[in-house]
Amino acid sequence: MKLRNWCRDNFGMHTIRKRVFFLSKLAGGAIVLFYLFTSVLPVGQDAAFLIWFLLMLGVILLVDYLLGRFITRPVDELNEAAGRMAGLDFSRPCELKSTDEFGMLSQNLNTMADNLENALSRLEAVNGRLETEVEREKRRVAERKELADNLSHEMKTPLGVIRAYAEGLQDTGEEEKRKQYAQVIIGETERMNRMITSLLELSAMDAGAVQLAPVLFGFVEFTETEAGRLLMDLPWKEFELEYRLPAMEYQVCADKGKMEQVLDNLIGNARKYVSPGGILRITLEKEEGFLRFGVYNEGDCIREEDLPRVWDKFYRVGGRSTEGAGLGLAIAAGILELHGWKYGVRNREKGVEFYFFAPIED
Repeated sequence: MKLRNWCRDNFGMHTIRKRVFFLSKLAGGAIVLFYLFTSVLPVGQDAAFLIWFLLMLGVILLVDYLLGRFITRPVDELNEAAGRMAGLDFSRPCELKSTDEFGMLSQNLNTMADNLENALSRLEAVNGRLETEVEREKRRVAERKELADNLSHEMKTPLGVIRAYAEGLQDTGEEEKRKQYAQVIIGETERMNRMITSLLELSAMDAGAVQLAPVLFGFVEFTETEAGRLLMDLPWKEFELEYRLPAMEYQVCADKGKMEQVLDNLIGNARKYVSPGGILRITLEKEEGFLRFGVYNEGDCIREEDLPRVWDKFYRVGGRSTEGAGLGLAIAAGILELHGWKYGVRNREKGVEFYFFAPIED
């Protein structure tokens, strides 16, 4: 084994240097051999020279062929592969297979190409994540600016009212008016407090800091109780109330306190926008393993392009000025998303319906 390796290392043809050396010696030996051969031929000097010339031409062509096979062709293949890699095309590796320096260079080129491709893939992945983070940061900055602008706008009205009535307190000596002005100031202060509390709750939900406390409870009775609390004890009757609830009870697993907020906001929103003398309808229907809650108010429909925006903070349909800061629907959407429940809004004949789907527990 050692002898064979020694012979291969010293006399083998596995290196370019030894191949070129062999070819040069072969060509030199052929020149001498052909000269000796033609010099003893029984022909004239001119004929001997012609034979020698033809033999030498054959040697030259053979050497050119061998040099092309051993050197020029591998160099061309390596150059072509390097050009593809320089253009960041790693789809085709260098297919040169040999045991000489060109074969080692081919392997190194392929290894380099694999490393470059992996590095570029990692860079693209990192770049994609960075772009996503940049877009998120842009959205956060835009949302914070919008929030600050909306909050500033919403605060102007109660602050203006408070200032005006505080000045009225200073200027009036009538006890009855002082009580009236103080009550208005307290009311506006409570309105500001509700707004700030709602914003803090929304921020906590956006940050993932809200933890649900799910319990199992009957959703039909829960809906009837909440709707009755919100609607039945009103001192005025400006709309027609309808219930469409199942006769049997269905259990759901949810955060009961949070779901009270959802129903309060959805039913309260319907109560704001129901037309005078119109219908406000609350429905619960079983649909393929879910309870579909819906609250419909007869009144103006919402433009189709505005439907996705009704869940945004501070958004009011058509810019209508109503009681509240436009945060109730955003809070309801946030709570439903925390539960993983599907929800939505749609226009119906002569009105609007808000709905969500609660999974029924066996």
